[in-house]
Amino acid sequence: MTFDRSIKIAPSILAADFANFGAECAAVEAQGADWIHVDVMDGHFVPNITFGPATCAAIRPHIKGVMDVHLMIAPVDPYIQAFADAGADVLTAHVEAGPHIHRTLQAIRGAGMKAGVALNPGTPAAAVEEVIGMVDLICVMTVNPGFGGQKFIDMTSKIKALRTMIGDRSVHIEIDGGVDPTTAPLVAKAGADVLVAGSAVFRGGSVDNPGPYGENIRSIRAAAEGVWT
Repeated sequence: MTFDRSIKIAPSILAADFANFGAECAAVEAQGADWIHVDVMDGHFVPNITFGPATCAAIRPHIKGVMDVHLMIAPVDPYIQAFADAGADVLTAHVEAGPHIHRTLQAIRGAGMKAGVALNPGTPAAAVEEVIGMVDLICVMTVNPGFGGQKFIDMTSKIKALRTMIGDRSVHIEIDGGVDPTTAPLVAKAGADVLVAGSAVFRGGSVDNPGPYGENIRSIRAAAEGVWT
């Protein structure tokens, strides 16, 4: 992974066909996805259960680019090595998931992955100020985590605060929740560069008819990049 601030679209496989993950990952990449976003939920930290390291290991051979794994679980630390072994490129933990985010980020980097930290809508930007030098990505939740397809919550003031805090550091700002061509320009203008989109990417298409995936990705990208022209 080389760092740049260009807009990156990261389809969330939470909205894909669960019976066909490998082919879905390959299809959205072929249609222009930059990263593949994997939402891991435990039914404890968030009110839903999705998948774990075994699923990541199974889809890894089907992903040519970045596998971006978002842990919505608590505790995090006992599972870090398993996700490293599964091939995660970026591993993101929630600052709210435990008392020792500094230690967690150390462990993620120590396992050879890029380290991300996520912030729920009710958590201020200041919560990551003391670990800003340890992260490669900050994920701003624009929905309450746990389910796909939720309505976007405006977090532009938090994104702007983080962009100022980051300065010239090589840290991505990722947005997760309710991203579509309408909301993408808001977050991109505020300073985000990685846009996670689930239903907005997978809507209308399939492995056998992947064209709509490409149309959806291009639409989100164009909307986000339009604020820079």
